[in-house]
Amino acid sequence: MRDRTKAWQLLCEYTESDSLRKHALAVESAMRHFAELFGEDVGYWGAVGLLHDFDYEKYPDNHPQAGVEILKANGYDEQFIAAVLSHVDSTGVPRDCLIRKTLFAVDELCGFVTAVTLVRPSKKVADVEVKSVKKKMKDKAFARQVSREDIIKGAEELGIPLDEVIDNVIKAMAKHSAELCL
Repeated sequence: MRDRTKAWQLLCEYTESDSLRKHALAVESAMRHFAELFGEDVGYWGAVGLLHDFDYEKYPDNHPQAGVEILKANGYDEQFIAAVLSHVDSTGVPRDCLIRKTLFAVDELCGFVTAVTLVRPSKKVADVEVKSVKKKMKDKAFARQVSREDIIKGAEELGIPLDEVIDNVIKAMAKHSAELCL
């Protein structure tokens, strides 16, 4: 479960889209960052982030449930699978532990921070500021597919101020900017 190479191979087997792979890498970086902050298992949390959307491209109408049997067949435990399932409200899996709350809090936010980065002149995530992200959140036409409600709800469920969650996601993504091409 903590084998990053195995998780990456599984992601690549089911996800061909470069942008979806980069999203997975961004969420992985945020999950690893928060795991470190919380004193949790960085490899395990990172793998959850890396694989949270691995089935989306092939099974968009049944995501993330479609991936359950695939994860089981690849040796991922019930807690891992429950964490992956919990990032989508429709599964009914409660976000009743820190890893689940964190995944929900960073998933949409990673996509939004990526979008903010790509409209900056430098296109560098390290140049993105919390105030810029919050300003863009008010613009409903910008990255309209990203749920602002989920971003806000995620920070609330995590019990950390939104500004702090945004700041940590930016820092996490900046550490891996080369891999994210940001």
